[in-house]
Amino acid sequence: MDVEPLSQLVERLQASCLERGLSVATAESCTGGLVAKLITDVAGSSGYFRGGVVSYADEAKTGLLGVAEDQLVAHGAVSAQVARSMAAGALTRTGADLAVAVTGVSGPEGGSPAKPVGLTYVAVAAGGGVQVRRFVWAGDRAANREASARAALELLLECVSARPRTAEPE
Repeated sequence: MDVEPLSQLVERLQASCLERGLSVATAESCTGGLVAKLITDVAGSSGYFRGGVVSYADEAKTGLLGVAEDQLVAHGAVSAQVARSMAAGALTRTGADLAVAVTGVSGPEGGSPAKPVGLTYVAVAAGGGVQVRRFVWAGDRAANREASARAALELLLECVSARPRTAEPE
């Protein structure tokens, strides 16, 4: 099975966003800014990328993204609920059209029976609501982070592609 290089995935995301006049933002925890880095590695990203927040600590999730403390206590930082709130917070705070959030346990430590190493939630917020997906990766720390970034870009591209085009293709 051929896996599309991340750079090509980002190039498709950029083209789709520019065709539709859409902007994006990121809210990252376990990926440590990797999604934003991949996006900004491609020239022209300033045409659609608003910015990102790396909210590794719970205090950053609450202070920078508006995640409710009671939500963190009830569900933990690695949860669908927190992923949704991170994405919604990034959307609101950046004014982007879509925002992607990633939270998970990259490893090699930090897992538990309920939340094993590799567990990751990816969410995309847009004006119409928030989609969230759950993944459990089986790689080492680097592979889990890369898989999470790929999943974030793929879900973002899927959500962007579902939106109507506003610009004529060249």
